[in-house]
Amino acid sequence: MKSSIAVIADPDTVTGFKLGGIKTGYPVEDMNKAKTRLEELFKQDFSIIITTEKIGDELRETIDKLTRTSTLPMIIEVPDKTGPSERATDPIGELIKRVIGVEMVK
Repeated sequence: MKSSIAVIADPDTVTGFKLGGIKTGYPVEDMNKAKTRLEELFKQDFSIIITTEKIGDELRETIDKLTRTSTLPMIIEVPDKTGPSERATDPIGELIKRVIGVEMVK
């Protein structure tokens, strides 16, 4: 697997990542299209898929199903232009715990 990164997010977030040098970006505004695109990207040759927290929250079941059996590609959730979401759990902390077996303590 080559080290490549894809972004699936709202158009503004995708544009920001493209300006930062990420070449592969898919703007979506509909959760059904976001789910379909995420499933397609997961089957391709990406090491990291970046999405927004809002998409991550909406597609939590799909993300959990896809990442349950594989550590790559990693799905990283970032805040969108409206800022961070209030969350009961920390997906990045859960990812670290799953991948390297260490729980991050605040």
